[in-house]
Amino acid sequence: MILINFKIYQETFGNKAIELAKIVKEIGNKHKIRTIVTASALDAVKIQKETGAEVWLQNVDEFNEGKHSGWISAEQAYALGIKGSLLNHSEHKISRGKLAKIIKHKPAGFEIMVCVGSIGQIRAWTNKLKPEWILFEPPSLIASEDKSVATEEPKMIGEVVKAAGEVPIIVGAGVKSQQDVITALKMGAKGVGLASAFVTSNDPGTLLEEIASGFDDII
Repeated sequence: MILINFKIYQETFGNKAIELAKIVKEIGNKHKIRTIVTASALDAVKIQKETGAEVWLQNVDEFNEGKHSGWISAEQAYALGIKGSLLNHSEHKISRGKLAKIIKHKPAGFEIMVCVGSIGQIRAWTNKLKPEWILFEPPSLIASEDKSVATEEPKMIGEVVKAAGEVPIIVGAGVKSQQDVITALKMGAKGVGLASAFVTSNDPGTLLEEIASGFDDII
């Protein structure tokens, strides 16, 4: 899996999000890799309809329907064809109690990827929530221009995979090269996540081709 978080960079506003999602979809198809875009709730349905890409939300809330103005409903998203969401990104922290409520009450088939920054979090509480995925991103390496967890702490990836047990691990934080991907996959991760490196790149297609080629070497 390659997960690409659009965040709310200006480079993803309006039709620019469509163009980036088309690149993600095309390269995913070419390399036969599951690719997911996490988009703003303002754009998610439009991106999905116009590109055919798999699109998730960057966050959902604990309320599914009813008198809850201003909240983002996982049930409503699922009804519109959006079938997953990130939760607890380092830029959008939420409480463990809220995480538990969202996961417990989400629609069947709606996938949740919980973001964590340490092995301790996985051991202490993440596994108990039973999300479909865990995204491991040490905060100090997020958006790093020259480092990644694969270059700085490769053995940690294996430890994280072991701690997560049956929950598959996606590795993020500074991922930007073929070797980052190869290292993560060899250590047991099921994919990688990226954001800034792709979204703000002068040539996002070339970058994503390099990331995808890391999967080719392993597969």
